[in-house]
Amino acid sequence: MTDPERRPVAIAVAPNGGRRTKADHPALPLSAAELARVAAECRDAGAAMIHAHIRDRDGVHLLDADAYRAATAAIRAAVGEDLVLQITSESLGRYRPDEQMAVVRAVRPEAVSLALRELTPDPTAEPAFAEFLSWLKRERVMPQIILYAPEEALRLAEMRQRGLIPWDEIPVLYVLGRYVAGQTSLPADLLPFLAPESPRLRSWMVCAFGRHEAACALAAALLGGDVRIGFENNLHLPDGQVAGSNADLVRAVAEPLIASGGRLADAAALRAAWAE
Repeated sequence: MTDPERRPVAIAVAPNGGRRTKADHPALPLSAAELARVAAECRDAGAAMIHAHIRDRDGVHLLDADAYRAATAAIRAAVGEDLVLQITSESLGRYRPDEQMAVVRAVRPEAVSLALRELTPDPTAEPAFAEFLSWLKRERVMPQIILYAPEEALRLAEMRQRGLIPWDEIPVLYVLGRYVAGQTSLPADLLPFLAPESPRLRSWMVCAFGRHEAACALAAALLGGDVRIGFENNLHLPDGQVAGSNADLVRAVAEPLIASGGRLADAAALRAAWAE
């Protein structure tokens, strides 16, 4: 029996990222057609959102409006509106902040993730970022701010107080660690983000690295957050075996969450929560 007092949890799948290749896992989706197929599989496994990266013909991370439009069309043909479709603006050391924001303006996606430390590396970048956020709000593009440390949450709150953030609440993603060889996140890594001195945010999501990804996700879900999982940050099931697919990783979170009395949010519920 589900607990009606527990909020439904949205599972986002990050199926590819910008670094791994098929040498890391043969089921890593790189093409638009592969992303579409994985989107449908993960939707059926319980995901409410897909966080998509695109690659060039050599498999290198790409920010390109035409390639994003092709991937979006393929995913929508496969799942319709059943998943929130979020693109990345991540630089991976290849793009300047103005280039990152320009591709988002060209694509006008449903949703986009924005790394605070990339787009506002210093205070001189804040005016351009604030104008970009105002554009996102006018165009009804759903932003999610990526935060790598609790100090960044404090900075985001301070920017909001200064009127640079045109929302009372803006969704965030807490990243438990960084993409480095051998990085393994643990559930306790979430605690600094939820410490008493940290801002109280209504809509937050967690992503983690390595084989304890599912444990980190379940801890976040029990503490009131949403979760992002997938081959971008982890290739292993909780028992250490290599997952067969991104959908297997979604099920590794969805099934114990439901078994413990939780509920899954669908795309419509996530859209409504982020629009509040």
